[in-house]
Amino acid sequence: MQHEENPNVRATGESPKWQVLDSESAFREVYAIFWKRLYAVAFSRLKDRQEAEDVVHDVFVSLWTNRNKVKIRLIENYLFVAVKNRVLTQIRKRISERAYLQSVTGELSVNPQLEASLQGKWILEKLQNEMELLPDKCKQIFKYSRNDGLQVKQIAERLEISPKTVENQLNKALKRLRFAVSTLLNTL
Repeated sequence: MQHEENPNVRATGESPKWQVLDSESAFREVYAIFWKRLYAVAFSRLKDRQEAEDVVHDVFVSLWTNRNKVKIRLIENYLFVAVKNRVLTQIRKRISERAYLQSVTGELSVNPQLEASLQGKWILEKLQNEMELLPDKCKQIFKYSRNDGLQVKQIAERLEISPKTVENQLNKALKRLRFAVSTLLNTL
């Protein structure tokens, strides 16, 4: 892309050195030229796609907003330094958030037995909620099996359905509840 083609973007030499960013088309050209490289720098430090995009976006918003206030000699240098500074700010923010979370969770885990008990109650509550989401017949069969301790044959006789249907419904309920438990454990 030839930079001299746009009269609103003045460049000299081989590397783009914009002195005037006085139009939307000049801004778009700068954006098109530098966005990927700036994103790569931000992502290499942050290791988070959304944060890296946000950092680069913020730099370009700031560039456009302040285009008439700041004299930029080398736009490339300006953009990369701005991204570096925003990345450092983002990393400091992460560290601060982690420290806060650790202090809060540290206060909560003063009593490990209480914490384990609360987690157990929380998991049971979530499982109970998940069980209530089962289809009616499936939920009824599961409750007969687990709460009332009935055997497959007894459930089949009580509901006047085949034992195979009872087994299928129990397997369906167990599969769904196992998935819910694994999801819950991943959040702890």
